[in-house]
Amino acid sequence: MYIGMTNDLRRRLHEHRQELVDGFTKKYHVHKLVYYEQTSDVNAAIAREKQLKGWNRKRKNALVMSMNPEWNDLSDQWFD
Repeated sequence: MYIGMTNDLRRRLHEHRQELVDGFTKKYHVHKLVYYEQTSDVNAAIAREKQLKGWNRKRKNALVMSMNPEWNDLSDQWFD
């Protein structure tokens, strides 16, 4: 599971889907958006990213399940 923050979610998803950026998502072919949060506060976003990265996989899975129990790709409608 990849956790990251961006100021442009659609652009970042495009980069991940096209594997334009070296790193975790390219190495493991992570292309599905199953959960996201929005805020206009950059510092809050950074703090939340660090918090979530500190969680174990079980807790992260529970967070996704609480909002997206079928693990649907929430970005499917944004791309062809």
